[in-house]
Amino acid sequence: MDPRILDRLRCPVCGEPLAEATAGTAGALRCPRRHSFDIARQGYVNLLAGRAPHAGDSAEMVAARADFLAAGHYDLISAALADAAALAVHQLGTTPPVDAYPLVVDAGAGTGRYLGAVLAALPDAVGLALDVSKPALRRAARAHPRAAAALADTWQRLPLADASTSVLLNVFAPRNGAEFHRVLDPAGTLLVVTPAADHLAELVDALDLLRVDPDKADRVAGSLGGHFTAVGSAVHRAELALTRPEVATLVGMGPSAWHTDPAALATRLAALPEPVRVTVAVRLDVQRPR
Repeated sequence: MDPRILDRLRCPVCGEPLAEATAGTAGALRCPRRHSFDIARQGYVNLLAGRAPHAGDSAEMVAARADFLAAGHYDLISAALADAAALAVHQLGTTPPVDAYPLVVDAGAGTGRYLGAVLAALPDAVGLALDVSKPALRRAARAHPRAAAALADTWQRLPLADASTSVLLNVFAPRNGAEFHRVLDPAGTLLVVTPAADHLAELVDALDLLRVDPDKADRVAGSLGGHFTAVGSAVHRAELALTRPEVATLVGMGPSAWHTDPAALATRLAALPEPVRVTVAVRLDVQRPR
């Protein structure tokens, strides 16, 4: 593992620093108290303290997400995050002491595509993808040459040192306000992406999908538990023209995949005229630690 990333990691059991294991226990990280964490052959390290409460996104959901994102349909999100992260790191670089290698952490990273886009815009930064889904981490471990990936439950204590992170990404993922605050540099930035009210609106009724919570903005603020102050917010929109198979992939990669009957979905999809016009609308909130 890149030593610039390893230097920021901490044992999820005792909080001690981690180091690569010596000969005889290769493929693992170990702390001074001899807690050991295996590195999977796909490249990610298991930093769970105990068993995960759930397995996260399935292999089918992850594959659908990888296909949909690779087609560029959500590139407006990648671009917005990259721009916001670049500005945040520039501002951080004016606050002594200057971090020679800013760490970008994506909490709930999925395939790591957004983290990869941010790192591409920050040539001096390194990145860490955190997720509880092993299929997602197999892809996130290869998202960028300057990124690493770790199996971690973001509801638990994050396997990172205090104030170790310059930019923390949270895209359509759970928010642990206390832990986000602990690991962020006091001058760091949290970037939160959530669906706007009209996100995928054309598909909600047509395909009987989950609706966006009308109180989403208030819930985001509440989930951060008073640890952060909003310093900026913007809604980014685009209209997609999708084929029916692309719509099926879109549904299969998100939370509606857990709640949609495949046969009923296929019937509703067949009734949609092509191309299917779909609104992408997301809100990017820029937050700073209090």
